[in-house]
Amino acid sequence: MSVTVVVGGQWGDEGKGKITDILAADTDLVVRYQGGSNAGHTVIVQAEEFKLHLIPSGILREDCMCLMGGGTVIDPLVLAEEIGNLQARGYSCDNLRVSYTAHVVMPYHKHIEKLAEQARGRDSIGTTLRGIGPAYTDKTRRMPRPVRFRDLSDASQLRKLIEDQLTEKNIIVQHKYGQPPLSAEQVFEEIWPVAQKVSSYAVDGQRLVQDALRGERRIVFEGAQGTFLDLDCGTYPFVTSSHPVAAGACLGTGLGPTAIDEVIMICKAYTTRVGAGVLPTEDEGEGGQLLRDRGQEYGTTTGRPRRCGWLDGVVVRTAAMLNGATCLAITKLDVLDELATIPVCIGYEIDGVMLDTMPSWPDDLEKVRPVYEELPGWQQPLGQITAREELPAAAQAYVERIEELAAVPAKLISVGPSREQTIHI
Repeated sequence: MSVTVVVGGQWGDEGKGKITDILAADTDLVVRYQGGSNAGHTVIVQAEEFKLHLIPSGILREDCMCLMGGGTVIDPLVLAEEIGNLQARGYSCDNLRVSYTAHVVMPYHKHIEKLAEQARGRDSIGTTLRGIGPAYTDKTRRMPRPVRFRDLSDASQLRKLIEDQLTEKNIIVQHKYGQPPLSAEQVFEEIWPVAQKVSSYAVDGQRLVQDALRGERRIVFEGAQGTFLDLDCGTYPFVTSSHPVAAGACLGTGLGPTAIDEVIMICKAYTTRVGAGVLPTEDEGEGGQLLRDRGQEYGTTTGRPRRCGWLDGVVVRTAAMLNGATCLAITKLDVLDELATIPVCIGYEIDGVMLDTMPSWPDDLEKVRPVYEELPGWQQPLGQITAREELPAAAQAYVERIEELAAVPAKLISVGPSREQTIHI
């Protein structure tokens, strides 16, 4: 048996989709453990690009079973669209399963989130408007009982749950936001045709995981977003509504923490972030634009340009500790190919004190001044290199510096978007 957790070590968009796809070649079960369609995982197979928002990245390996665990929130409209797109491109999705207990993102969740963000104005959180936060809020409120994935197979049950939800939701819609009430019948009519298509994928997800563990199977748990978007460990309040950290793999999946053998932390060779919130090494000038252009840093889900900056060693070190990382997968090293010198943040200075880990209080993080060192660039393309020792000396030194800052060794290095452009160590 081998149990691996794949987690993002920054603010998401580190390249978890590609790494999970590579690992899935030798894996029996891939489990997506949290988040919803606010995620965006891109996988390139033989120059063909696949953009996934809900379905685990292992889906392109048809011998690998893929499960969306109970910790996820499922938009059935998005799920049906993704399944249809994959089937149109020759992938059956017969290897897809969804946990009974996963909560469902309903149209009223997206509607209320949009109204809330509009009402906040300049103080908006910068969500993807996919209804993720409101769906998780309903999950923690518990009553009236929200819709869960198994409910999609029962028309009368689904209709009743929608009616119960809108009894409360329409008070908010009408009295807080001054908008007309939503119709339970219209919501049901929107969801039910799709529900009939996707409900056949429902299974007891915890049992599936436990059976795989008892059967000595190889399992990969795939996180969405990144460490510092975690609801507890992230740069609150500009975070997501779930737990992308490695510990989140145990929540809602049926995985016990002692079963984890390996935590692969994905670290992009520079730093990006989508939406609001602190980004200490952000470069709003030519350097940031170069990273954005060369790295194609635009959100898979929203299309928004990502904020870009230099590698933040403090972020990487803190994430490695929070996740109990056992190894690194360094991605997008090739984006730095043209640079003569590369700034790397090695610490934070705040009120005359040097820090080598991130302060957990947001106001303190706003005050930090990144301390940089300059590393030489290699100024040659890396895309065809297949072994670590074949990297230019400057590129090898850059990788070694990331390992030193994280205090974790590298296992994979990505030097291009395709499966083949990956150095295995």
